[in-house]
Amino acid sequence: MDKKIARLRRAKSTRSRIRELGVPRLSVLRTGQHLYAQLFSADGSKVLAAASTTQADVREGLKNGKNVDAAAKVGRAIAEKAKAAGIERVAFDRSGYRYHGRVKALADAAREGGLQF
Repeated sequence: MDKKIARLRRAKSTRSRIRELGVPRLSVLRTGQHLYAQLFSADGSKVLAAASTTQADVREGLKNGKNVDAAAKVGRAIAEKAKAAGIERVAFDRSGYRYHGRVKALADAAREGGLQF
């Protein structure tokens, strides 16, 4: 089993558990160059908020979009957008990635921004 299939298998099981909770889902996508975060509705049919290192307001003052500082900035941005949408409680979907490095930095910054996991 290669890495991508194993990651997607872990993500699938996590998402099935999150669906049972009935709360909005904060999902993370990590690529080699960028980091993306999306806030989905409880049923997963609608994107309520999104932030990424490709957006100009997040990219400001960053050397590149693939480090821990960039991840923290994305976390703060998604927390701010979620608050504006009236969302405080979310389920964190790490998409099968290890809770380490950029994924952890994004989650910590989102918590500091006022989101509750």
